[in-house]
Amino acid sequence: MKKRALISVSDKTGITEFAKELYELGFELISTGGTKKAIHDSGIPVLSVSDVTGFPEILEGRVKTLNPYIHGGLLAKFDNPSHQAQLNEHKIQPIDVVCVNLYPFQQTIAKPDVTVEDAIENIDIGGPTMLRASAKNHQYVTVVVDPTDYETVISELKADGEVQHATRRKLAAKVFRHTAAYDAMIAEYMTELANEETPEKLTVTYELKQSLRYGENPHQKAAFYRKPLGSEFSIAYANQLHGKELSYNNINDADAALQIVQEFTEPAAVAVKHMNPCGVGTGEDVFGAFTKAFEADPVSIFGGIIALNREVDGQTAEKLHEIFLEIIIAPSFSKEALDILTSKKNLRLLTIPFSNDHKKEMKLTTVEGGLLTQEYDAYTLDDATLTVATDREPTEEEWKALKLGWKVVKHVKSNAIVVTNEDMTLGIGAGQMNRVGAAKIALEQAGEKAKGAVLASDAFFPMNDTVEVAAKAGITAIIQTGGSIRDEDSIKKANEYGIAMVMTGVRHFKH
Repeated sequence: MKKRALISVSDKTGITEFAKELYELGFELISTGGTKKAIHDSGIPVLSVSDVTGFPEILEGRVKTLNPYIHGGLLAKFDNPSHQAQLNEHKIQPIDVVCVNLYPFQQTIAKPDVTVEDAIENIDIGGPTMLRASAKNHQYVTVVVDPTDYETVISELKADGEVQHATRRKLAAKVFRHTAAYDAMIAEYMTELANEETPEKLTVTYELKQSLRYGENPHQKAAFYRKPLGSEFSIAYANQLHGKELSYNNINDADAALQIVQEFTEPAAVAVKHMNPCGVGTGEDVFGAFTKAFEADPVSIFGGIIALNREVDGQTAEKLHEIFLEIIIAPSFSKEALDILTSKKNLRLLTIPFSNDHKKEMKLTTVEGGLLTQEYDAYTLDDATLTVATDREPTEEEWKALKLGWKVVKHVKSNAIVVTNEDMTLGIGAGQMNRVGAAKIALEQAGEKAKGAVLASDAFFPMNDTVEVAAKAGITAIIQTGGSIRDEDSIKKANEYGIAMVMTGVRHFKH
């Protein structure tokens, strides 16, 4: 009895060559629809599924392979006498090789004008069922879902007359990953369609973008996965123009820089080290913005990641070239800028499409044995109700500086304090166990520039000591959350020193 192979694919890459090889190895081919036509048009004999089942495709092709003549051939244990007797009794022939990939659900929902009806019609039923049946029975059946595996299957069939068990098991594992990812995308789509915010089960899928040499430290294994149909405004979908491959730490820092720079509509530059900003500047153009970001902390910027929200021109590239940097991210680079910056062999240059309408995704954080989900912190001062709590209101210049500080402090690890003027950061205190400690670090970094500057805090002051420290350094205005039971102490202290204090009513903890 001839061996049989069932072939039914949406992705027809290499399929006629694969079918031809199987046919020449003595396999009888079974197929459906467009795949059958492609094989037949290549001059290769092929049966239709209907020839095997004796039953036509029905319901516009929704039902064709869901039949005992197919699934009996997929699920039988070939060396089990009882199974063999039942196959003989019902005239069911075993199927040795299954090559199936699925309706293009992901590509369908990626279309901007996709309808719900189109999306649902592209949910494959028969394909996953055949794949799962074959993968379950991989002791006997070789199942192929990925065109890159065709060569391996043919090579082993030619060498040994069969596919090795270890290979069949690897292919089966790939199938279950494939169908799980497929179902996860469908589950996400249907969950959004049903407006379920916290479903009882969360299914997510990511695809490998890059194997990494190591993680945060050389002894930690790591890899970089990206979300199918994820936001293009992301490091996962960035276009790398130049430089060596990104590392684990590069990716985290680059994401942090990107999250900060998107806060600005005016030309802005952000320098990041260890996922905290070390310098942020704005200006009339990108050169002015980067000059301010550099001046904010010319020491920490060394070996940093830079994100800019305007095209990098030649003048800015010359200044960037003077510093050792790991990554530069921008919407684009002029030809002159590329000529300058690509002279540094290892400097990574990434482009990302900047826009205000990119899709914000849920933030996922793993903990031992579990997963936390939350929305990204997209809250801005436009959403807040600002109140001036002190006798003195901020001046126009102080308002500009306070707004800049509030945009930046949101992205600094808590406890966080940022000292700014109206177009650049002057000092940043990040990740301290108490707020006055963060303030002392930020003010020390700002030095004499703190006189006449403003201070932003990511959360309320539990006592008035931060105001006291700020006042002695020369700070003239403060923006903070408010809401402490001791707010009045801080307000009173601010009034003593003539400091204007604005309360936002919203905190920006970042752990």
